[in-house]
Amino acid sequence: MEINKLKILLIVFSFHHNNTEKIANVFAKVLNAKIKKPQQINPEELQEYRLIGFGSGIYDEKHHKILLKLADKLPHVTNRKAFLFSTSGVTNEGEIAKAHSHLREKLHSKGYVILDEFNCAGFNTNSFLRFFGGMNKGRPNAKDLKQAEEFAQNLKQTL
Repeated sequence: MEINKLKILLIVFSFHHNNTEKIANVFAKVLNAKIKKPQQINPEELQEYRLIGFGSGIYDEKHHKILLKLADKLPHVTNRKAFLFSTSGVTNEGEIAKAHSHLREKLHSKGYVILDEFNCAGFNTNSFLRFFGGMNKGRPNAKDLKQAEEFAQNLKQTL
């Protein structure tokens, strides 16, 4: 089936510097996907989509609580395809796997199959970091956006 005929949705919570939204916009362009905020989602409407991306920044070592609360409200499904994405101050693979584990486990328990996961650095001025100018200034950058495009292209091939 052509990617243009698949219904794909990206559920994104991004606010401080809109880091995650920048990544979602790249995914949306490649995948011809619609973007919505968690607050705009009626969990029943997700049945319409063949692939759903769930993304936010990483806060206290997990996706934003509004995205996690949405995952708790989702109805059970059978083998619904999804992927996770995030931007964060820390990009160590082990730390990201741990940070994604909260959302991943919630979605698995609802019957979702996670096809892949994406993370890149995001400008972070949370907490004391604001006093030092933040970390990862200028991120996501052009290289991060290119990696996001390649990730979306690979997802497209698996569909």
